[in-house]
Amino acid sequence: MYPYFTLCSYVLQLVFYSPGVFGESVSVMEGHYGDSVTLKTNVTELHGDEDITWKYGAEKSLIVKISNEKQIFSTFDILDGRFRDRLKVDHQTGSLTITNITTQHAGIYEQQKRGAKLSSKTFNVSVYGVFGAETNEIQSVSVMEGDSVTLKTNVTELHEDDEIAWKYGAEKSLIAKIFSISDDCPDGRFRDKLKLDNQTGSLTITNITTQHTGAYQLQISGVKLSSKTFSVSVFGEWRSLFFKLSSYDLIKTLILIVLSKCVFEL
Repeated sequence: MYPYFTLCSYVLQLVFYSPGVFGESVSVMEGHYGDSVTLKTNVTELHGDEDITWKYGAEKSLIVKISNEKQIFSTFDILDGRFRDRLKVDHQTGSLTITNITTQHAGIYEQQKRGAKLSSKTFNVSVYGVFGAETNEIQSVSVMEGDSVTLKTNVTELHEDDEIAWKYGAEKSLIAKIFSISDDCPDGRFRDKLKLDNQTGSLTITNITTQHTGAYQLQISGVKLSSKTFSVSVFGEWRSLFFKLSSYDLIKTLILIVLSKCVFEL
C-alpha cells in the first residue's frame, strides 16, 4: 500500500504544486516612458549562506548574481545591451525589478536559489506595446519548441486595397508583408521559417525555437486601419515534453491510474 501512496503523492505534487514546471506568467504594459515589473522570489529575507542567480532567455544568460554571505549583489547586461541600467535587486529578498521595460525584454526569466535548500522558479514575461493614444488588440500565444504556430489576422479574405505588414520585437523589424517575406533581423533567426497566407495575411512560423519568443505586431492598412499584437512564448526541451504529454491527456490518465491503485489498496 505504501509505495502506491508515495507514487500518488509524488504525481500530485508534480502536476499541481510545481511552479518551476509551468512557470509564472507575468504581463506588463510598455508605457510611454516605460513601466516596471518586479519578479518576486517569495521569500521575506535571505539567510546567511543563500545565493541567488537570475538568468534570461534560451541561452540562460546570467543577468543577476547574489551572494548574501559575501554581500555581493551584481547585475550583468547581455550582448545586445537590452538590460543596461534597467535591473534593480532587492538586497533583502533577492527579487528582481526590470525598469523602463519594453517588448525587447519579453521572455523567460529563471531564478535559482542555493543554500540549505535548492529551489528554482521560472517567469514567462509578456510585454505589450502601446500604439498612438490607444493600445491595440493583444493575444497571448504559447507554443512548444520545434512546432509551428500560426498568428491569425481573423479576416477571411483580403480586399484589393488592403496592405498587411508583420513586425517583430522592440525594434519593430519588418519580417513579412503581403506577398513578400522579409527577414530584417540581423541575426537571421527567421530565415526559411516564415510562411504568409496570401488570402488572409496570417503568418506561420515553422520549426519555432525559444529564440522566436517576443512580440509580433500585425498592421492592416486599407479602408480601415487596424493593428494586433501577439505575445509569443516558446517552451523548450523538458518543458516541451511535459506539455506534449499533457496535451494527449497522458498525465490525467496517469493520475487516475495511481489514484485507483491507492483506493483499491485501502
